[in-house]
Amino acid sequence: MQQLPLGVRLRERATFDIFVVSPPNLEAVSRVRALTRSGGVVWLWGAEGSGRSHLLQAVCAAAPAEVRAGYLPFAELSAAGVPPAAAIDGAGALDVLCLDDLDRALGDRDFEVALFGVYRAIDERRGGIVVSASAPPTSQTWALADIGSRFGAAEVFQLRSLDEAGQAEALQRRAASRGLELPEETLRWLLRRFPRDMTRLGGLLDRLDEASLREQRRITVPFVRTILGDP
Repeated sequence: MQQLPLGVRLRERATFDIFVVSPPNLEAVSRVRALTRSGGVVWLWGAEGSGRSHLLQAVCAAAPAEVRAGYLPFAELSAAGVPPAAAIDGAGALDVLCLDDLDRALGDRDFEVALFGVYRAIDERRGGIVVSASAPPTSQTWALADIGSRFGAAEVFQLRSLDEAGQAEALQRRAASRGLELPEETLRWLLRRFPRDMTRLGGLLDRLDEASLREQRRITVPFVRTILGDP
């Protein structure tokens, strides 16, 4: 597995095994799971916390050893000051390319020209490209019409956010993947007190895991209050 660029790393637990698939997302998840075998271009869009980044990282994590896969998180790269055109340099050599938060880089003509070249190189080899964004390709502002039309012809899926039961299951799966006990009382308290956004809830679980290891404490409600406060 190839990870691009500049020290970008995949989250260890962003796998298909711990991703909770609600019925509205079943078709989208099935399609991206097959991407490393079948190739093609898939565009996933949805609200923050709907699982877009998790799925793109899971595609890379699931790629067979002989498949060259890369993950580019444009929100993270932008925050680090990495120019989008520089970030994508060399990506045309990959078999599978995952472009997370691509809408953060659109409107930059130099980038879109480079992206067009990468798209053609991967498409000619019948590789795969999967994109995440906050809206479908037809709602984006493109600087280069040719690449906009290519992505406009992609398979497009909207990811729906999990309901409370799905979020509870997702947190339990994430905790179990760490060997972490998350009591039901604590789980319900977190869901009642904090925004029901899987990105934020996952971050809270990361903090609790680190604190639990550091202090050798179970993740009870009183312990959670000492770490996270009482919003």
